[in-house]
Amino acid sequence: MTAIVLVSLFFILVAARVPISMSLGISTAISFIVGGYAGSFYVIPLQIVEGVDSSPLLAIPFFILAGIMMNDSGLTDKIFDFCMALVGHVRGGLAQVVVVASMIFAGVSGTAVADCAGLGVIQVKAMTKRGYSRDFSAAITLAASVVGPIIPPSVPFVIYSYISGTSVARMFLAGIIPGVTIGFILMIFNYGLSFRHNFPREKRVPLKEVLRRGGHGIFALVAPLIILGSILTGMVTATEAGVLAASYTLVLGLAYRKLTWQKLWDIFYETMIVSALIMFIIGFSTAMGWLLAIEDVPVLVAKGLLSLTDDRNVFLFLLIIFMLLIGCVLEGIPAMLITLPLLLPLADHFGIDRVHFGLIFVYGILIGIATPPMGIGLYIMVGVAGISFERVFKAVAPYLIPLIIALFLITYWPDLTLWLPNLILGAE
Repeated sequence: MTAIVLVSLFFILVAARVPISMSLGISTAISFIVGGYAGSFYVIPLQIVEGVDSSPLLAIPFFILAGIMMNDSGLTDKIFDFCMALVGHVRGGLAQVVVVASMIFAGVSGTAVADCAGLGVIQVKAMTKRGYSRDFSAAITLAASVVGPIIPPSVPFVIYSYISGTSVARMFLAGIIPGVTIGFILMIFNYGLSFRHNFPREKRVPLKEVLRRGGHGIFALVAPLIILGSILTGMVTATEAGVLAASYTLVLGLAYRKLTWQKLWDIFYETMIVSALIMFIIGFSTAMGWLLAIEDVPVLVAKGLLSLTDDRNVFLFLLIIFMLLIGCVLEGIPAMLITLPLLLPLADHFGIDRVHFGLIFVYGILIGIATPPMGIGLYIMVGVAGISFERVFKAVAPYLIPLIIALFLITYWPDLTLWLPNLILGAE
């Protein structure tokens, strides 16, 4: 009964547009009272503190800081210029540039929101200037931003590793090939659309110019290699890699003379607000998880699903459907924190590697940023492109096809995810 009240109240509050963090807190507090746990109210602050008291989670604010700083220091412009020279002449034109730029920027930002908001302004402006509609410009920018948290570093991977007890380094390595695969599938889709819409192509840039632009942005372009390489060589932990990413981006911003004291203040302030919100959500999600565990909800969910099927492939299919539906009504991090404790025992039951499961889960939830009603990416693109919510979703809807195709590919081809971490770190 308590669990039903908890879940129902949470979704009612979400539907009423109450912020996720407040919805978690209010529904948990009321459910404690309804369930007769009012005498154990002290558990809520204890669980909040316990939920955020983890050294791996320290990486989150630093990766967020690195992404925001890269936007404000002008490094995203250099990445976009290089990608323009590299693939602008390919059929599909700037649509292909957007995908490649998102794949590169993903190696620093760690979040889809940073990718969408950071590169979005540059990309929409460049595409509309070249004759693309604002609707399409917003759609491809939003679709490509999904790659952000898959190619390392990744804030969702850090959180998943914390919840599942999985190695962060292994998760980061596991995301490289799937991330590139998603980008490649999007580029194929762009190529096909170009025949229908006759997208303009940029002039082929001489190799010398490609190298020149690459040289100008070389320090931004090698940032992902430095971050990932430092983890794999054992020089830094995943948490320290966040500090390295932020420090490296700060040095670049100062070297390019793009950062002022006022900008730095604004950057640190924005990082503080975003990080505090994420930690707040993690804390209340931990308290909610405690209450669900006391009510034996994970056991009941497991029994209910196992009564439907005991076939691994059918379970994976149901998992895909579940994640796509959850992604429609919950943002990525709350969705992970609430549902992962319920699903991880099922993944273990069906013998699904936790690294592979993590890729499936994170990517499946991420697609939700492009789906109503809660798709945060849709709201960001409304602001960036200056068009209505309905127009953004209508334009991005066709891109759900290649994104979901990539999800099925990642789900039913485990080696796509596990080959690289097993090669470098050894099989578990």
